[in-house]
Amino acid sequence: MAVDLSTGPDVATPATTATRLASVAVYVPEHSYSLEDIAEVLGLTARELKRYRRFMGLDRVRWDPAARQSDLLVSAARLLPDLSNVRYVIHARTIEPTGPYSVNALHVATRELGLGHVPAFGLSQHACASGLLGIDLAGRMLRADGDPNGQVLLLTGEKTYPHVARYMPASTVMGEASAACLVGLGGGHDRLVAFETRTLGAFNDFGADSGELIAEFERSYPDTLAGLLRTVTEKAGVALGDVRQILPHNINRISWVRVCQVLGLPVDRVLLDTIPVTGHCFCADSFVNYAHALSRGLLRRGDHYLMASVGLGATFSAMLFKH
Repeated sequence: MAVDLSTGPDVATPATTATRLASVAVYVPEHSYSLEDIAEVLGLTARELKRYRRFMGLDRVRWDPAARQSDLLVSAARLLPDLSNVRYVIHARTIEPTGPYSVNALHVATRELGLGHVPAFGLSQHACASGLLGIDLAGRMLRADGDPNGQVLLLTGEKTYPHVARYMPASTVMGEASAACLVGLGGGHDRLVAFETRTLGAFNDFGADSGELIAEFERSYPDTLAGLLRTVTEKAGVALGDVRQILPHNINRISWVRVCQVLGLPVDRVLLDTIPVTGHCFCADSFVNYAHALSRGLLRRGDHYLMASVGLGATFSAMLFKH
C-alpha cells in the first residue's frame, strides 16, 4: 500500500510567505569511535565489520557518553544566534520517546534554553524522515498564525542507548550528532521550493521473521527514492541535473550509489563525506550535511539543493530548496 502525502502549496506559495531555513546549527560530539572500538558493544563480528566498512562506507561514529538526550538538543540550539522570535519548538524524532512525563527531555531542553513558555511537542510519524516533515509543518503553522516574524525551533538528534538504537543490522551504525534549525517565512536564502513524501505501508512492520519483506524493501528502495527525487524537481520545474547537491540521510554509501545509478547522476552529486565520520544520526543527517556543505563552499547563492531521507515504515521524503 502506498500513501501519497505530497504537499503542493510551497511551489505556489508567494516568496514573502514561503518556508525557509533561517539558521542551522549542528552539534557533533568530540568523542570518535572506530567500528573496532564499538564492535563488542554492538555484537559485530569481524566479517560484519569488514562489510560495514567496505560496502557501507562506514568507519567511525560520534557518541557523547556523558550527554543526556536534552543535552544533545541544547548543545545544538545554543549555537543559534537568536531565539527571541521562537513561537513553537518541535523535536523531530526517529523513535517515540519513553519515560516519565516529569523528565521529558524536550521540556528539559526548552527550559534550559529559556523557552519553557513556548508550546513544544515531538514528531516521529515519519521516523528518520521526520526532520523534513518538521520543516513542512513549521511553515504551515507559521502561515496559519500570520506572524511574519515568528519562527519555529526544529530540533533533531537522539541518544543511542545501548541495546536499543545503536545500529541497524546490515545497514548502518547510529551516531549522536544533533541539529537545531530556525524555520521562518520569507523570500530570503534557503527557501523551500517543493516537498514530496510517500509512505509505503506494506513495509510498516519489520520483525525477526520479516526476511522476505526486508528483501523486497531493499529491492524497491533505489527506484522509489530516485523516483521521488525526480518528482520533487519536476514539480518545481527544475532539472535534476541542475541541482547542485543532494544532502542525504547517512544510512550508508552503497544505498546512495544505487540511487545515483538509477538517476544517471555522478555519485559526487550526493554529499557522502560525513557517513564515515558521524554514522547515521537519526533525523539530523540532512542538517549536518547542510552545515558541512556550507563549510566546504559547495552551495552558492541561487543554487538548488535537495534534502532527502527515508524512515522505516516506510516513508520516503525529499525537499528542494533554493540557497
